[in-house]
Amino acid sequence: MRNSLSILCENFIENRDTIKATFGWESTYLYPVCATIFTDKGQKADPEKMKSCLDILKNQVGLFSSFRGTGKLVMTSMLAIDNEPEQKLKNALDVFSLLKEHFFSSQFLPLASMIITNLTEPEHYANIAKRTRHIYELMKKAHPFLTSSEDSVFAALLALSHLTDEQILTETKDCYDLLKPKFFSSNAVQSLCHVLALSEGTAEEKYQRTMALFNDLQEKGYRYGTNYELATLGVLAMLPKDSHSVIDDIIDVDHFLSAQKGYGFWGIPKKQRLMHAGMLVTSDYMGNPNNTMMNSAAIGATLSLIAAQQAAMCAVIASTSAASAASN
Repeated sequence: MRNSLSILCENFIENRDTIKATFGWESTYLYPVCATIFTDKGQKADPEKMKSCLDILKNQVGLFSSFRGTGKLVMTSMLAIDNEPEQKLKNALDVFSLLKEHFFSSQFLPLASMIITNLTEPEHYANIAKRTRHIYELMKKAHPFLTSSEDSVFAALLALSHLTDEQILTETKDCYDLLKPKFFSSNAVQSLCHVLALSEGTAEEKYQRTMALFNDLQEKGYRYGTNYELATLGVLAMLPKDSHSVIDDIIDVDHFLSAQKGYGFWGIPKKQRLMHAGMLVTSDYMGNPNNTMMNSAAIGATLSLIAAQQAAMCAVIASTSAASAASN
């Protein structure tokens, strides 16, 4: 394994274990997703700072706030990587209030709020919130039965892109028409297409690269997941690297993860493990996902990586909520 990738993997496992030891009552699937928040920033998860950020969250929002719902650990992690977590939460709550003018409250709206806070300035919050709603309505019109509250996160990311609303609609539709016959889950394909819409190139080029990566991995005995994992596959396919190097790295990281506690026979399934490997490879190639954005291609690449991570977070939040409701 390449040295930079090896260091990233070690940091990821350390962060995951630290978060799990600090918040032992959360979903097993949340720990690796939250670990990527710190790993992508090149930070080590600090238990005391995370506890402090959780206290900030509890002090500033009510008991029944969406910020303290299933995604509470995600919110805490996003605050903990910031130098001024109290101000970050204040800004996120400001965005949340603006989004609630256009959306019903949901467990995904805090995530959209935090993303907007991370990637734009306060003077743009109102316009981005309004545009997020318009893009969501375009999604709903195109796929009324597929679009749900979790798509508000993708709508927010697309609202931050350089694309016009018409380009977003066209890019997403063209990619969807090409990819849907290849995969069973319409919802997963829609998420994949939101990621691909943020990438450079034609719909045909994106389709060809995505399917080539999927098929090449399968030929080597690595069947990539076709549910929420697809969003990360789209980012991997659009990396500015040859697919053979990308595949070799994915396999190296997957092999490393397979030997780690929590990823064995009774741990996280192979498809999710492969997705985590893909997220780490993408982080290594792209560096810090919040690097200075020099051009539209860099913006698209940055947003597409974040979109893939948010897809994983949304899936974990949704599944955890469903499990909680069933137990109650």
